[in-house]
Formats: sequence, structure tokens, C-alpha cells
Amino acid sequence: MGAAPVRSLRRSRQALTQAECRAVLERGTSGVLAVLGDGGYPYAVPLNYALDGERILFHSAPVGHKLDALRRHPAASFCVVDIAEPRPETLSTCYRSVIVFGRVRIIEEEDGFREALRLFTRRFVTDPELALRVAAEESRERLLMLAFEIEQMSGKQARELSDEQGGAER
Repeated sequence: MGAAPVRSLRRSRQALTQAECRAVLERGTSGVLAVLGDGGYPYAVPLNYALDGERILFHSAPVGHKLDALRRHPAASFCVVDIAEPRPETLSTCYRSVIVFGRVRIIEEEDGFREALRLFTRRFVTDPELALRVAAEESRERLLMLAFEIEQMSGKQARELSDEQGGAER
């Protein structure tokens, strides 16, 4: 298995920096995971996530299309849309999004599973005691934790946003 593909953006002045990409991932709570599904067809599924350093954490049922696909071929991409505002007067959209490429693995070790579940739960449950209780009650038979190891990340935003931020000088 090789490294994630690296392509340059056609409109490079609209590219986000790595720090801006990370900020989008930190702000977001959901995105779309794309994997190689059944029969060679792409399979894209919306998921909640938590960013943990250089990896993205997901939870999953222990069976299903997504898991079958990842077991066959762990390479994937994940897209997070930060802004998507239609501009009907120009037939366009004011947008900002990030796409990451990498490999997804099931977190097998118990300590790793518990820590990933704790981080993920804390992201979505604001009451710390409830978050700990929810994480403690989940079992490996009902839930898996997945780690998407980021290999490459790029982002892009609408020209209007780039111009507002001085995109030509970046």
C-alpha cells in the first residue's frame, strides 16, 4: 500500500493552509467517509467524528457495509464541509471544505478503545459525568472505535473568502 495521492489544487489561491484545514476539522462534528464499497463502487457515509492529533475517530457498529469495505481496503477519504451558502444570484456557492486521505483501522486494544471512546463521547456529550457513564457502559460487542490516520490533507474555499483573507498573498 502506497501513500495517499497528492494532487495540487487547480485554483491554488483558494487553497487553505494546513493550519486552516486543521481549524475546519476542529470546528466540525460531521463529515462524509468514502471507501471502496461492494463491487468496486464507492460507498460514502456521513459520520460524526472527533479529531485527535493526526487521526480522526469514528464509532461504528461491529458489522455493516462500511466495516466490510474497510476490512477489504482500509484506504479512504473523509470530507468536512465548513461553509456551504448558496448564492443564487451568481449560480454559485460560498464554501469552505477539507478533504483528508489516509487509512482507517479498528482500534483493537482495550485501552485504546476506551480512550478513543472517551474522547469521542466528550466531543458530543457536554456533561462530563454523563460522558464518562456513556463511555463506560458501551461494550465491544455493540460498538467499535475506528481511527482514520491522516496521511494527506487539503482544503479549499470560495474565491470571495480567499479575497477577504488576502488569498493572493498566501
